[in-house]
Amino acid sequence: MQLLPAVDVLGTDAVRLERGDFDRVLFRRPLEPFIARVAATGPAMIHLVDLEGARDGRLRPEVVALGVRAAGSVAVQVSGGLRSVAAARTALGAGAARVVIGTALWSEPGALADFVAALGDRLVAALDVRDGRLAVRGWTASALGLDEALAACVAAGVTRLHVTAIERDGTLAGPDLALYERVCACGLAVVAAGGVRDDEDLAALAAVGCEGAVMGMGLLTRLGVEAD
Repeated sequence: MQLLPAVDVLGTDAVRLERGDFDRVLFRRPLEPFIARVAATGPAMIHLVDLEGARDGRLRPEVVALGVRAAGSVAVQVSGGLRSVAAARTALGAGAARVVIGTALWSEPGALADFVAALGDRLVAALDVRDGRLAVRGWTASALGLDEALAACVAAGVTRLHVTAIERDGTLAGPDLALYERVCACGLAVVAAGGVRDDEDLAALAAVGCEGAVMGMGLLTRLGVEAD
């Protein structure tokens, strides 16, 4: 079980939102020193999410480069604003180890297959789930159903999924184990996000088959950082 600390970005600040709501900012700190502090804990990889990029559909390669530089020797996977293969390649060129893409995979027929063909195992398909459906464009719009998305990912040759239970995000309410058990049944590697608090949650996610888990608000507790 891999623990991936999550660093969400608005402007050039590290933030945490409650349930993805841009009006409910729970935490805000300058980005570079916060990433350096997270990297000092020795994680295998940092999960960097440009919330502004996700909302606006525009990659900010300077944010990727800043995050990678601050992380030092720790690998960084990047999400937010990656709406094309070209943008994904730009993020990789800025130093990202992997790219997590959601909205663009479902933008048009054949898009998912195009991303898989171009990026291979450096692509992580993001399935952000609310009420059994995918949420896209920074969680502001709804797309297809979860089972349909899982079947499409398997058929296209996706190797890894990043699955977020939106209703648990930023809540410290514990992960949605039923959701992750359902997703892991598809046979792909799964990284869980949303509500992950502690080692007991990590063990529970491992037990249902998850490869790793992203920790956001729980990470602040581990670091001894209080929310605003």
